[in-house]
Amino acid sequence: MSFKRLDTEDISISAESVVAPAWSNQLTTLTAFYTSSNQTGTGAGNYYYEIYQTASNDAAASVQFSVAYGNYQGSGSTMISSVVGSSPSSINYGQYRTLINGDENTNFTFGTVTPKSIFIISVNRSKYKEKLLPGSFNLTLSGSGTACLKLTDNSKSITAVSYVDAGRVYDIVSGSDGVAFTGNGTTTGFSINSGSYGKFLPDVGTIILNGDALSGSVAAGGLALTINQNSNISPTINLTAIYNAIATGANFKLQSEETISSNYVFVRVRNSEFNYSTNPSNISGSGELRWDVMVNTPQAYITTIGMYNDNNDLLGVAKLSKPLLKDFTKEALVRIKLDY
Repeated sequence: MSFKRLDTEDISISAESVVAPAWSNQLTTLTAFYTSSNQTGTGAGNYYYEIYQTASNDAAASVQFSVAYGNYQGSGSTMISSVVGSSPSSINYGQYRTLINGDENTNFTFGTVTPKSIFIISVNRSKYKEKLLPGSFNLTLSGSGTACLKLTDNSKSITAVSYVDAGRVYDIVSGSDGVAFTGNGTTTGFSINSGSYGKFLPDVGTIILNGDALSGSVAAGGLALTINQNSNISPTINLTAIYNAIATGANFKLQSEETISSNYVFVRVRNSEFNYSTNPSNISGSGELRWDVMVNTPQAYITTIGMYNDNNDLLGVAKLSKPLLKDFTKEALVRIKLDY
């Protein structure tokens, strides 16, 4: 085994963005949506519905995202008797308000409007990896009729990105592939006076939908998404309403984005280096080479490169795909890539 110290120019650092489909089976667009009675039928079902890409009892079933309903007054769900003034909708609202705004006293505002109700779509952490890709969000909401509302984020229509406590934030508008529609109509855009349709937060994999804008625009489009903001009603009513709108629309497109950082280490082996084997069996008891060929025409085979720190602690090992012949007539350059 022989050692050689690396110079600063032997190490290079790079980073690249890797984009991938967000859903299972490498799907960019999810067209089928299922819930599980094992989840919706429990206490957790009062707070959120987990959405699968196939029947929940299927071996390939995996949670893709969840939907939840929030109301800062606690309406639209049953009050919790053990906690005065709390309900599943108020808890949901407060949880995401703190996560996104970093302030438990600041309500969600869309434009100049602060609606009582919001819907939350939270993408499963394993699906979006590091973050979601701006411009890839496309969601179709539909009802019993043929009309639909197509939503996207406005990342391709703005020049400056806004930030909140949870990272980047984009407005959700009527459009497709990050571009807003122009004009009015149920499928080509709809003018609203309730701010944006919601907020797209790619860094935490969360979509917040504006309840006021959805109930107004969807009703106008014939989709009949009705938000029930009465007190002490079943919390599943509004959850079922948003789930049905998503499932009937049958189109949820999304991609993930991950930054892969890489260290490139260039190991340069000059013609005069590493030509003798360090195997102890090559040395006789008197300290001489056993074979004359290793005196006149020495050669060695490089099979492994180990990387050590200044304390001679082995940090990593790189294996060559096949032994590399080395003698005084050959030089080698081995590039080692470390991803993290």
